[in-house]
Amino acid sequence: MVSNAGKTEKTNLKNGDYCRVVRGTHAGKSGVVQDLKTSKGGNVTITVVQDNGVRFKTLARNVVRMDRDA
Repeated sequence: MVSNAGKTEKTNLKNGDYCRVVRGTHAGKSGVVQDLKTSKGGNVTITVVQDNGVRFKTLARNVVRMDRDA
């Protein structure tokens, strides 16, 4: 959980989780979560590695964790 000037951003994601991006530039893409970081502003960012090896960065609040089978 991250505190940001009275706001709290909470994420249930962890490295190795499979996720799908539901908002933002990369909406509709999915992959494995890597490299969780919290910025100076309090936003949680992640790197997502797709099955084809392509990586992209997005905000953790734009993704949902899901089972690999789904």
